[in-house]
Amino acid sequence: MKLIIPMAGRGTRVRPHSHTVPKPLLPVAGKMIVERIVETFARTLDRDITEIVFILGPDFGQEIKDALKEMSTRHNAKASFRVQETAQGTAHAVYCAEQDLSGECIIVFADTIFDMEGTVSIEDADSVIWLKEVEDPSRFGVAVEEEGKITDFVEKPSEPISNLAIIGVYYFREAEKLKEEIEYLLENDIRGHGREFQLTDALDRLLKNDNVFKKATVDEWLDCGTLPAWLETSGIIVEKEFQEVDEDRFTDTKIIPPVYIGEDVELENCIIGPYASIAGGSMLKKCTVKNSLIQEEASLHDCKIENSTIGRYVELRDVDQEVHLGDHSKVGVEV
Repeated sequence: MKLIIPMAGRGTRVRPHSHTVPKPLLPVAGKMIVERIVETFARTLDRDITEIVFILGPDFGQEIKDALKEMSTRHNAKASFRVQETAQGTAHAVYCAEQDLSGECIIVFADTIFDMEGTVSIEDADSVIWLKEVEDPSRFGVAVEEEGKITDFVEKPSEPISNLAIIGVYYFREAEKLKEEIEYLLENDIRGHGREFQLTDALDRLLKNDNVFKKATVDEWLDCGTLPAWLETSGIIVEKEFQEVDEDRFTDTKIIPPVYIGEDVELENCIIGPYASIAGGSMLKKCTVKNSLIQEEASLHDCKIENSTIGRYVELRDVDQEVHLGDHSKVGVEV
């Protein structure tokens, strides 16, 4: 079965990190967001994913493709790439993989991390849609349910007709049918919320043509769409997956759980945690790090940071404040 992942968006709300890396490739506790999504499917789906189709922006380079290929190989899946030249809505994004819309497939928008107990059965349904109960449904597309059956889809309703938010994960037994409905929207210039081509409009057309939609309700739905949300989600996952850290590995360093510390991290005269994530190869000396996310190969000296995000290969010296630095930044060092 194919897994189709639209990820051409620039992720402007997580800048500066999305200047060099697409948002789905950003790490949470040492693992890319998109890989966490693939792992959830591997654990909860009742069949294997054999191909992952990534829909990228036109300026995404070979380094990004290589990272996605390596991730796909780790999960015994072939990687394929399609391009979305311009952003025109969720239905348009999916249609950029129109040659892949055949047979069984899952479509997932890789903005969030989700989790659930047990497995999802996709038997006896034309489609399955993953949902989460929310307090403010006006922020999301929602599914309307009556007597256990999905009867309608509405994008960001102005009136509270349902609290079942669509989290952006869909299964289709015959993806050709979805393709036909998206083509209808495009050919007739039927635009929805934000004057864009919305996938919920295509889903609604499938529903009105008597396609049977089942639901899968998730227990956890974590946002990574802004810097504060990314930090909050990282903290939740760090706490959930925390394993004891041997302080004796490091020199004069105190660890305050929960934390994530990757391989080959060097710590000297530091206080780390709680809710700190430090990726592999980083080196910190005389630093205090709390509720912050530090990516690979970063180097920090004499710093006290909280609520901060640090990119790969950053060099940081003598900083005592909240900071958000993209890859290869240098602060307080000679250049």
